[in-house]
Amino acid sequence: MRRLFPVTDPTPAATSTVPPHGAPKEAAADASGEWGLDALADAYAYPEQDGPWLRANMVSTLDGAAQHDGRSQPISCAADMRIFGTLRGLADAIVVGAETVRLEGYRPARAREAFAARRAAAGQGPAPAIAVVSGSLDLDFSMPLFTEPLVPTLLLTGAAVPAQRVEQARAAGAEVVFAGEGTRVDPARAVAELADRGHARLLTEGGPRLLGQFVAAGVLDELCLTLAPLLTAGDAQRIAGGPGVAVPKRFVLASMLEEDGFLFTRYRQG
Repeated sequence: MRRLFPVTDPTPAATSTVPPHGAPKEAAADASGEWGLDALADAYAYPEQDGPWLRANMVSTLDGAAQHDGRSQPISCAADMRIFGTLRGLADAIVVGAETVRLEGYRPARAREAFAARRAAAGQGPAPAIAVVSGSLDLDFSMPLFTEPLVPTLLLTGAAVPAQRVEQARAAGAEVVFAGEGTRVDPARAVAELADRGHARLLTEGGPRLLGQFVAAGVLDELCLTLAPLLTAGDAQRIAGGPGVAVPKRFVLASMLEEDGFLFTRYRQG
């Protein structure tokens, strides 16, 4: 079963069924019954606005697990991966934490013909840059992420990171971006630094600690959350970790798709 659950403007005065600003257009299944990439790209298009827009893409089980056996792939599905690829195809840069790079074996984003015309029309390069958040720059610079990128990998770090690690990163072809004092990266400054480099359409894929930092800093504009019809129990991480916020942040449901029991939701700041 593949369905779109329409979402109307949630404000009390609203009488129209037109989705709120930034909400997706209706996605349509193709002849095979799958959500087509063109329809998904329309549905998940970034809103037209001045300044950066940071969205997160995460997956969770019914009981809140963001991963199984340390990885997110076991709780994903084919439709989730199509949306994953679509969100990447629309982004200027993909922001990810260093631990996730290590655990998931991150590789460079690749150019995809399905998004080539759309990216060219938006003035984007052939593929999004990967921006790794790392206070220490303790990374394996022999990884394909650094040796085989279509566009240079960005490293967001603090001003007090050891100079030797900065030299190693630059020698590997990475662009080092200082976005914090000491060895910590300031989430708001990281978003601003990326926007200053022309990366306004931002996507973060975690991990949970990095997402928690963006939430706490109040710079997350949108959450694309896949709810998997699975139960895992155990003590797996949630989609966001770290210190809590003083007051829970309210987001508004913009859209929801369903396929084979998986719900693909999109929330934005209210």
